[in-house]
Amino acid sequence: MNDDLSLLLSLAGAADEITMHFFQAAALVVRTKSDRTPVSEADEAVENMIRGRLARERPDDGIVGEEFGSTGSQRRRWIIDPIDATKNYVRGVPVFATLIGLEEDGRIVAGVVSAPAMNRRWWASRGAGAFCNERPIRVSRVKSLKDASIGYDSITDFDQHQLTDRFLGLVRSCARSRGFGDFWAHMLVAEGALDAAIEPRVAHWGMAAVHISVQEAGGRSSGRRGEARPDGGSGVSTNGLLHDEVLRSMR
Repeated sequence: MNDDLSLLLSLAGAADEITMHFFQAAALVVRTKSDRTPVSEADEAVENMIRGRLARERPDDGIVGEEFGSTGSQRRRWIIDPIDATKNYVRGVPVFATLIGLEEDGRIVAGVVSAPAMNRRWWASRGAGAFCNERPIRVSRVKSLKDASIGYDSITDFDQHQLTDRFLGLVRSCARSRGFGDFWAHMLVAEGALDAAIEPRVAHWGMAAVHISVQEAGGRSSGRRGEARPDGGSGVSTNGLLHDEVLRSMR
């Protein structure tokens, strides 16, 4: 395990302590951001902690975070979603995670997705495979959409992008569909439990760590138009065998 991956796992552990401290707390402070999404004091506490650690341990690196923006180097930077699925978190739903990815020269080289209330942590580094709770993971070998299981977040996201008809056509061509949502659907693809996952709207920090985890598990990850790096506003993860067909369905 290289030093960067060790640091990622250490940051994830510290983030888990913060998120679990605040989780389901009656006095949790939550406000609404300008984009009408919620942010809690836990989101800000996690990102501040990570930024502080990186300032000490990787002072030459840049940072991109959901809550406090971009700073420093663009060549080598850490991409942070302090709490993915904040709407779940503030309602007491245990499906939330801290996502941290490391990007070098535009390429994600390591990432961690840590979901402490689910007792699950996924991580990956370039060329070294993907893992969940110390166990190596691999994508499925399903070759046909008619046999596939697909995950998604919310049908209203497809409505907002005028993609509902195409999405429903894709869903009807699959064996099963489940609204697991957020990071979890993509991680289920990496584990081989789902065969595809799609989000029509997702930020860079919501996909960086997911992207490499799916790839290192043997799958493919892109934007819905096939962008090699899923930071163009959408995210598609598959077992690789179904990727082109899923993309065609959504074009």
